[in-house]
Amino acid sequence: MDITFDHITLQTTSSYLEIEDWHISLNQSWGIFSTEGDIGSILGDLLCQECKVDSGKIEGLSGKIAQVSLAEQQRLLESELANDDTDFIDKIDTGTSVYTLIYQQCQDEEQTLNLIDDLDLTHLKDSGFRVLSTGETRRLMLARVLASKPSLLLLDEPYAGLDAQHRSQLTLYLETLRTTTQLIIVVSREDEMPSWVDNIALFSKGKLTETMSKSRWDTHPIIAQITAQSKKQSDEVLALIHKHQHTTHFENPLFELEDGRVAYSDSIIFSHVNWRINNGEHWQIRGPNGCGKSTLLGLIFGDHPQCYSNKIHIFGKKRGSGETIWDLKQNMGMVSSALHLQYRVSCTALDVVLSGFYDSIGLYSQPSKKEIDIAKEWLEILHMGKFIKTPFKQLEYGQQRLLLVARALVKQPAILILDEPYQGLDNLGRRLVMNTLEMIAKENLSQLLYVTHYQQDALDNIHNFVDFVPDELDGGYKVVITQN
Repeated sequence: MDITFDHITLQTTSSYLEIEDWHISLNQSWGIFSTEGDIGSILGDLLCQECKVDSGKIEGLSGKIAQVSLAEQQRLLESELANDDTDFIDKIDTGTSVYTLIYQQCQDEEQTLNLIDDLDLTHLKDSGFRVLSTGETRRLMLARVLASKPSLLLLDEPYAGLDAQHRSQLTLYLETLRTTTQLIIVVSREDEMPSWVDNIALFSKGKLTETMSKSRWDTHPIIAQITAQSKKQSDEVLALIHKHQHTTHFENPLFELEDGRVAYSDSIIFSHVNWRINNGEHWQIRGPNGCGKSTLLGLIFGDHPQCYSNKIHIFGKKRGSGETIWDLKQNMGMVSSALHLQYRVSCTALDVVLSGFYDSIGLYSQPSKKEIDIAKEWLEILHMGKFIKTPFKQLEYGQQRLLLVARALVKQPAILILDEPYQGLDNLGRRLVMNTLEMIAKENLSQLLYVTHYQQDALDNIHNFVDFVPDELDGGYKVVITQN
């Protein structure tokens, strides 16, 4: 597909796109990197003709164009939730099956099964959409789009949420796919730029600033510049945390799980887990997609229904002994893909940050002047002050995720649960949050429970690990605790 952008501009509520002159030649693959700002969603919507330019013109948008993005994933979930039949059947509705969601796009059983096999979804063929892990959902979204046989495919952060093995598999798969489908790949990590792309387009704050060959990109100085900028900004975040610092002390252990077990009618997720978290300890939870990491964290946060069937002590209280979930959540903060998907209420950016003081999805209490002032300070430091009154759902996915990070940090909780916190963030935002978490761990401002699928995202001040490793006896996973 031959596409030409000629002096186009596009302004939405939360995004800006400006391309003076850009030509994508027939069968040419491109990589896109944005130093600051979420470019993938707005460019994908434009190419798929789901929005129109304010000025200029685009030529060559013929044939079938499709996109895979975190925003598209969010839209599918909302559609699934709208069709939830739990209230009308005698069991929980887990959503449309993986097989059906792919088959709907092509009406071809052989093609559906081939895609399920290619993207390692065979063991999930009959699973409902809402019980999939983040990485499993990402692979499903790609399979759905490929079932429609697009001529050009834009992949916005295709590796987000995938474990190391599936990232490696996807790289090989895309290298083969590019021989039959024209690809545009948007990444926020410089090491995820595919080696086989023909050219790179560099954006900053929505503006196309430079195009270059892949070889020239490999020596570009932009990463060093972003690193310096993120260090300065993270110093400002830490200064804000210190400015409003307060101390909440609990006796050891902060959390203890004895002989923990989570099982469903057809499978055991994990069993015989004994885990104790003391003051001053930070933990990283490691394991492949779908192994049970988020489930384990859900027992701590209180969002998993089986947290009351397990022997759990948290903040000196036995879970289920009369405390309310809000009593416990006052001292916990959470960032996760599940929380992001649940945050569908109508509220402003300011309200999202303020909701962190009340552990609510949306704001239903009247905040104090001090709380409002603190929330505004967070928005300014994150360069989101101009969105103070903007509805959360009108923001780009990465902007939403940054707000949820601020929501978790604003009250400086005793336990801070971070389940893939960087998902959807641009390069600058990821480095900013990572630097901030490193300093929080170093100074023990909160106890971190941290999940990431990237080895390079490991924090120097985390020395304790929970590992989900394959269990050769039953085919599932066993949990190994390493405490230093």
